[in-house]
Order: sequence, then C-alpha cells, then structure tokens
Amino acid sequence: MPAITRRTLLALTGAAAAVDPVSADVRTSPKLQALIAAHEAAYAEFHRVVHRLGSRSDACGRADKVEQEALLAVCSFPAVNRDERRAKSKYLLAVEARGELDLEEHMQAILRSIMRG
Repeated sequence: MPAITRRTLLALTGAAAAVDPVSADVRTSPKLQALIAAHEAAYAEFHRVVHRLGSRSDACGRADKVEQEALLAVCSFPAVNRDERRAKSKYLLAVEARGELDLEEHMQAILRSIMRG
C-alpha cells in the first residue's frame, strides 16, 4: 500500500482552496497565463476524478500525473519581468498554502527558472 502524502490526504478530504487567476491588468506573457490556466484545469480535473464515485486508481494516477506536469511547467517558467515574477510567485504561494508544492522537483524547477529568467 503506498504511503499517504499530504497531497493524497488533501485530495481525499476535499480540502482544495481556490486560487485567484492572474489579474488581467498585470503584464504577464500569454504563455504564463496559459500555463497557470492549464494547471488550474488539471487540478480541477484531478479533484473531479478523485471524488467521482467508482474512480479507479489508474484514473486517479493519470490525473495526478497530468496535474503534476502542469504544476512543474508553471514552476519551470522563466519569469522575465516584475509582473511575471509577482504573478508566478503569488500563484505558487497559493498552491503551496494548500500543501501542493511538496516535491523536490518543484523546488528544482523554480530554482532553474530563476537562473534562466
């Protein structure tokens, strides 16, 4: 039996917090906005699959993988201006507050993106 992580516990208890989308008046690239929107959609789908009656573990696993890849894409995005750094940081702080930014890969991707930005 796999270990229960904070991520699994939050998913199973339905403790999902809404994240404010990137504000329209902030000058962020369409790419960052698209990455954030893709992660929000993947996160919503992950919760839908987890809470669907009769969900199979392989379906949950696939939805989790898609959500993790979308989150890593946001973490990896090299924000190049102040507005992008602020929008990315605000989004990732909200994700972290739900206990979702808990993989080693997340921190590595964030740090690599800073070096590229």
